[in-house]
Amino acid sequence: MARSRSKAAYMISAVAEQYQIHPQTLRLYEREGLLTPSRSVGNTRLYTDSDLERLEIILKLTRELGVNLAGVEIILNMRQKMEAMQRQIEEFVTTLNQELSTRARSEATEPRNMLIPVVARAVTRPTTAPIPAAGKRKTSQSVR
Repeated sequence: MARSRSKAAYMISAVAEQYQIHPQTLRLYEREGLLTPSRSVGNTRLYTDSDLERLEIILKLTRELGVNLAGVEIILNMRQKMEAMQRQIEEFVTTLNQELSTRARSEATEPRNMLIPVVARAVTRPTTAPIPAAGKRKTSQSVR
């Protein structure tokens, strides 16, 4: 299945022959929404390299792992969502790194020997409760 990548588009017959599948199978994958080839002016299906990469995933799932088409659809949708989440995480990390760099630069430009104002407070002593005299303990129950 390995081949060199180019910017060309392939017709259904060439793709079917290359991957040893019937053209009807490719049409089925399109009907099921698993593949979306572009169309020429004459309405011929044209498969790009990204379509072929997706087809390779579909064929691996169905041939090698025995996944049915409903499972393939779920897996492909989850892969797409995971890729989107990965992009969001990468964007967040980039933004976070930029913010940290900005803060580090701003802290580096501030003088290190700045005086910090201290607010004076009145000192108060804590009050203590009187200690009860020995032998006069209060109990909740009387002793008989």
